[in-house]
Amino acid sequence: MSTEAGRRYDLPVSGMSCAACAVRLEKVLNRLPGVSAQVNFATGKARLSAGPDAAGADAVLAAIRKAGFDVAPQVLELGIAGMSCAACAARIEKVVGRLPGVEGSVNFAAETARVHYTPGLADPAAIVAAIGKAGFTATPIAGRDREAERARKDAEFHAELRLFWISALLSLPFLAQMVGMLGAGFDAADHHVEWLPRWLQCLLATPVQFWIGRRFYKGAWSSLLGGGANMDVLVALGTSVAYFFSLYVVLAVRHDLHVYFEASASIITLVLLGKLLEARARARTSAAIEALLRLQPPTAWIERDGQLVELPVAQVVAGMTFVLRPGDAVPVDGEVLSGTSSMDEAMLTGESVAVPKAPGDKVFAATVNGDGVLRCRASGVGADTLLAGIVRLVEQAQGGKPDVQRLADRIAAIFVPTVVAIALATFGLWWWLGGELAPALVNGVAVLVIACPCALGLATPTAVMVGTGQGARAGILVKNAEALELAEKIKVLVVDKTGTLTEGRPSLIDLRCAEGVTRAELLVLAASLEQSSHHPLARAVVEAAQAEGLAPQAAEAVQAVGGKGVTGRVEGREVQLGSPDFIAGLGVAVPPALLEPLVNAALTPVAVAADGRLLGVMGLADPLRASSKAAVARLQALGLRVVMLTGDHPAAAARIALEAGITEFRAQVLPGDKAAAVEALRAEGRVGMVGDGINDAPALAAADVSFAIGAGSDVAIEAADLTLVRNDLGSVADAISLSRATLGKIRQNLFFAFIYNIIGIPAAALGLLNPVIAGAAMAMSSVSVVSNSLLLRRWRPHKPD
Repeated sequence: MSTEAGRRYDLPVSGMSCAACAVRLEKVLNRLPGVSAQVNFATGKARLSAGPDAAGADAVLAAIRKAGFDVAPQVLELGIAGMSCAACAARIEKVVGRLPGVEGSVNFAAETARVHYTPGLADPAAIVAAIGKAGFTATPIAGRDREAERARKDAEFHAELRLFWISALLSLPFLAQMVGMLGAGFDAADHHVEWLPRWLQCLLATPVQFWIGRRFYKGAWSSLLGGGANMDVLVALGTSVAYFFSLYVVLAVRHDLHVYFEASASIITLVLLGKLLEARARARTSAAIEALLRLQPPTAWIERDGQLVELPVAQVVAGMTFVLRPGDAVPVDGEVLSGTSSMDEAMLTGESVAVPKAPGDKVFAATVNGDGVLRCRASGVGADTLLAGIVRLVEQAQGGKPDVQRLADRIAAIFVPTVVAIALATFGLWWWLGGELAPALVNGVAVLVIACPCALGLATPTAVMVGTGQGARAGILVKNAEALELAEKIKVLVVDKTGTLTEGRPSLIDLRCAEGVTRAELLVLAASLEQSSHHPLARAVVEAAQAEGLAPQAAEAVQAVGGKGVTGRVEGREVQLGSPDFIAGLGVAVPPALLEPLVNAALTPVAVAADGRLLGVMGLADPLRASSKAAVARLQALGLRVVMLTGDHPAAAARIALEAGITEFRAQVLPGDKAAAVEALRAEGRVGMVGDGINDAPALAAADVSFAIGAGSDVAIEAADLTLVRNDLGSVADAISLSRATLGKIRQNLFFAFIYNIIGIPAAALGLLNPVIAGAAMAMSSVSVVSNSLLLRRWRPHKPD
């Protein structure tokens, strides 16, 4: 704030509960040097006036937070136009970082910026203006029209394509001349067999240099004005040196010197070609998300007064009733009111098996209806659909930076000045040692145009964009790029039992009847008593009876005894159901021969009696998910140590661990103690945690990487770094596989980018590269990095045998 002396700030303060809070905060702020503050409890704002020696914004925010209050930062998503390389992205980050209370992260590959700002210290208009002053165009992304944005980018691409063809046409005669040189057997000492008159060469090169190449001059000028240097500086400087030296030779009629018009024109043409190929390849990096968005239909069939009316999806509001015909794509999220069908949800979960739908089930935008007709109530529309949430999560992840990118960013920030210094040194040494201007000039220009900071800037974000896009198609949602990087490094994976390894709801596992009692008789009587209860065990009994085609009968005088059981009358018979102790308390003995096998198997026993006689005992438990055993085996094959934590009793935990193939587990661990258990395991290496994201939130937060298994509206669980839409532990193995594939591509890209510059720049400085060849190599380096990232599109989730 010291740089903003004399200004006033209105900071929205949260956490004040009464006027005394406002008085206390006002005292705290007024103690800061150079700050005069007034805090208004009614409006929830603190008005600050900054004097000449005022404390900085960070000090003000720290004081507010130390006093027990907060100024919550806001997030601004921006689309950025005008960047030519990673140095541009670094400069924008530096520009917005100079604003009080602002920090930003720029994704060069996606041409976006994610800016965190403190309301009152900065606002979106000031941020956009600062970026504009630096020579770029920033446009808020919120509420953007994706179709209009795509059309704008296509129009820009075709405009650039037209300029390239004009440039190529003007440069074609130079190419013919260079081919002639090769045919004449040129060497490095004398390679200018000039077939074209010098005046014609000047005439052809001038529009390429100043009309076609004006984008490089404009970008370089903006960059230098902003106190930085980018790739445009290298191209503009290198081609200008070649062009103006040649122009001097022509005007001074120096027949003893060569001209290099072909170098300046060809370099610009080749760099334009590289940019076009790079733009086309970069557009494909977000193809997975664009494909998801295109699945959402533009209209919906809405039911009004018994008639169907077709409305644009944008006009659908929550509560409306919409109808899905066979083969229709779902327009918005909703709940089935009537009808039965199946739904293809592969675009959300990656699972190709159709999901049955009946009244009460949820449907999600962009999934595809099967053969039935469904009436549904809209519940999530616009930005509140699951699809929109997925897109937000993926775009947020694509804008993040894993740690591996930090090194590349630091190098990119000093790359261009370093290259210019090397080029000047090359020019000076060649001229001093060789005594000739032409070779010194050629080699200096070659150094300028061989260097490519773009490859460094594109190495990580393109791989992250493709990887997160592929993950979204497979039902793996990555919240941030750092999590994607860490997922490959975990050594221990902690899994919750209920709902993660198991189905998350009890089922009838075993049933033992007393002598003379049939299974059907016992199930009908038990289900008849339980059919009106919502208890999970009761629902399991009813579902077991229905699965065997048995219909519960009407029950009378039903009375529940809290935590023990239930009694009632069914078809004139007095029926009791509950724990063995409850039944024994009613005077009905439960023989150990029936009870012990269920207890030993860690099942929850439920006894059933009628008219004072025991009918049998049912064993219920939360069964292992069908896919869990294979998923655990996959995780172990990936080199992970799988540990199960559960609050269940040891016998039940041992049963599930044995069935799942897990050798290490801890039972009777309370939710609050799970976080401590995770922390203890972190001493042995990086730890991942898998849970449902609700009861396991403390443990998920304690882990290095957290995975939340969930579906429907709970998909974006805040506690987790990665959310798995499909309720299948196998998705964790897929996520780790995706992380390893993505980080592998990032390492390959960074290796290519570094090795290219490490070899190319010294080769050019030593006179081993012609400037035109150097320009072609520079243009292709970025394309090769993006193309390598696109190979990630071959990644697919594991398909069970």
